Amino acid sequence: MLKDLSAFIFMELALLSPMSLAEQHPVIPGPQLSEELAQQITSADQHLFDALFNHCDLSEAQDLVTEDFEMYHDKWGQTAKSGKEFVKIISNMCKQRENGSDIHARRELVIDSIEIYPVNHYGAIQTGIHRFYGINDDKSETLRESSQFTHLWKQVDGSWRLARVLSFDHKPANPNSVD
Repeated sequence: MLKDLSAFIFMELALLSPMSLAEQHPVIPGPQLSEELAQQITSADQHLFDALFNHCDLSEAQDLVTEDFEMYHDKWGQTAKSGKEFVKIISNMCKQRENGSDIHARRELVIDSIEIYPVNHYGAIQTGIHRFYGINDDKSETLRESSQFTHLWKQVDGSWRLARVLSFDHKPANPNSVD
């Protein structure tokens, strides 16, 4: 009988232990997106791409990315391992545009595709779709491709800086589509 009682007590403890551990570590939701954060990230995104991609304004470049910036691209692999390396890549792209060995282009964010997720004590994750247009000699534009992205933004001294980029699912534009 004592053996049966010991087995019963052991079983009860075994069954109750996970419940008590679960109660000590409840599942809680992550931080909720505020309208203010959504506006800040969308504005930071626009500022970054206007300065670096659309206008080749390199004077602001270093302040828009983190020192430990990294970028991964589905077509080219890891393209940057630091903020300085990224700025150098952008600088080279801009020089190639100026000398005619690269196409002038513009990046457009698809606003209704954006999703933003706050990251406590760091910043925010932004996902979405963007389109890339080639700018012709007559200033008309041709949609060239679209892709998805995931950006990790870090808040540094009250400013938003891009820390990580995943750029993927690049698709050439359908020449028969109207955009």
